[in-house]
Amino acid sequence: MLVLAGTGCSDSCDDVACFNGGICVDGDCVCPEGWTGSDCSTPTSNSTSCESVEFNGYTYEVVAIGTQCWFAENLRSENYRNGDAIPGSLSDAVWTSTTTGAQTVYGKGSSVVLGGSDDEVANFANYGRLYNWYAVDDARGLCPTGWHVPTDAEWTTLTDFLGGSGIAMKSSPSDSPSWNGSNSSGFSALPGGYRYDYYGYFGNEGISGYWWSSSPAGSNGAWYRNLYSGSDNVTRYASSLRTGSSVRCVRD
Repeated sequence: MLVLAGTGCSDSCDDVACFNGGICVDGDCVCPEGWTGSDCSTPTSNSTSCESVEFNGYTYEVVAIGTQCWFAENLRSENYRNGDAIPGSLSDAVWTSTTTGAQTVYGKGSSVVLGGSDDEVANFANYGRLYNWYAVDDARGLCPTGWHVPTDAEWTTLTDFLGGSGIAMKSSPSDSPSWNGSNSSGFSALPGGYRYDYYGYFGNEGISGYWWSSSPAGSNGAWYRNLYSGSDNVTRYASSLRTGSSVRCVRD
């Protein structure tokens, strides 16, 4: 299992974190095969590892699908990669007018909930956080070092490999949490819903899942992928930059 946690060093290594099994020697990280960088957190070009990743205090399960390595669960971090906080708890008025990064949990605050549960604790545990696209596009990065929010083309690579099958991507009735797919890909998609860009309402939890790409669609939108309870297919749409959607990370 890949563990992003600093090794126990002493003296000149006290403030040095060496990830993925790296060892601190005289203040520098000596990285194992497959990893590079000052903290051993960047996969080398010949790295084939696709193992769980610890990021901001949480360990994410991952899955290899074709030539890609994906998070097998939605991002839940409330901080950018550099540790800066992503603003949360935005009122409807602020959510619908902001032009900077923001995150929330389905049902959080006083916003109207159109479908699903307003239990934000359970929703966070099951579905992670929802992010607007300004957070996706922020240079500080949403994903760990060596990972990124997938481009529209990378989503297409995934869905082409799976033959456009939403069933293969959705969690199955025997999974926990569950959905109505087969999860034969191991992607473990769930219907986490969204936060509406215009009113700030929450909607469609338990019905649909929405995942951002990092690719803009014109000047006022960005591409995302949608899975729906009543469909076997993956759909591609463009949405407003203020929509709150889920995020998956893919390895560089």
